[in-house]
Amino acid sequence: MITADEFIAAAKARGHDFYTGVPCSFLTPLINGVLSSRALTYVGAASEGEAVAIAAGAWLAGRKTVVMCQNSGLGNAVNPLTSLNAPFRIPTLFVTTWRGQPGQPDEPQHEVMGRITQDLLALIEVPQAEFPAASEALGPALDQATARMNEGLPYAFVMKKGDVRDEALQAAPPALPRSGRRADWPEAGPRPTRAAVLERFLALTDDRTAVVATTGKAGRELFTLADRKQHIYQVGSMGGASGMALGVALNTAAPVVVLDGDGAALMKLGTFATIGAQAPGNLIHILLDNGVHDSTGGQATVSASVDFAAVALACGYQFAASCASLDGFEAAFRAATEAPRPALIHVRIAPGSMDKLGRPTVGPADVARRFKDFLAGLRPAAIGVGSAS
Repeated sequence: MITADEFIAAAKARGHDFYTGVPCSFLTPLINGVLSSRALTYVGAASEGEAVAIAAGAWLAGRKTVVMCQNSGLGNAVNPLTSLNAPFRIPTLFVTTWRGQPGQPDEPQHEVMGRITQDLLALIEVPQAEFPAASEALGPALDQATARMNEGLPYAFVMKKGDVRDEALQAAPPALPRSGRRADWPEAGPRPTRAAVLERFLALTDDRTAVVATTGKAGRELFTLADRKQHIYQVGSMGGASGMALGVALNTAAPVVVLDGDGAALMKLGTFATIGAQAPGNLIHILLDNGVHDSTGGQATVSASVDFAAVALACGYQFAASCASLDGFEAAFRAATEAPRPALIHVRIAPGSMDKLGRPTVGPADVARRFKDFLAGLRPAAIGVGSAS
């Protein structure tokens, strides 16, 4: 058994200072230790997959990250670990607990995952080791993890009950966000295409705005219209773009914009609450809503009955707008850049995509490092559209 402070100090000595995750009773002392430290950042996520995406964004912005979760939630993390971290070669230290360990009494819902935790990590090609539960094991274990993460791979520790000594929480409760403001630009004429909205967006942003584009045709159209070093195109991890953008926004002074889709947003709607609670003052969330899963044949989503602007405000966003025309989008975007943030712009658009639709010709790992270098090269004074208010 070790103390939380021992693990935190050893990890901090190797650069790990950004933590995110979903609690487990086995993780209580470690999470409490992180929350009690003013030298560390902890973002409580709504889901394990969201935590992986947040950590990916934080890594892009220069932080070394730790994701913590219960193994029962490991399934929620499989998608981003395999379709985000793997293709983009984004490392994170992944700490999962071992509920349902064979031979140890536990609740029935943990039985299956308890039998397959290590096999599942091996199957998705995440290197792993037992959590270092002795002081003398900490350094060598973390050094081994670092060596693998330096290759661009996540690395997992599997924590058993009692590996870390109990520790009380000494952090103050978080402050609640104040009520935000709404402004709408009603529908006027035919809905614009996604490409037309993206063209207008590109005309409104400068070369110091970081842009995270969701998977599917949004990223492909953005790449076709203009490939810039400040763009990152998610090619998988559906629903993870807003979490990634949050991780970026919390760790840079630069303006950050996420281009999201209705299907993706619905898949990880809990991220709205995390963004609202974290309140990044430099994040604008643009939701391009065509009402369908465009990349897979046009099957309808349920977005027609969802007021995303109202959802955002209910979750703590400081500004939200809805619109359904190019001029309405421009007015909403200009308003968002002047309003307190985070801000959401819900744009109703027409289904369909560009006739000559390309795909990113720069591989995901190269796009990630290009984007990382872009963020590293920004000076703190380089604040423009979407800057903190």
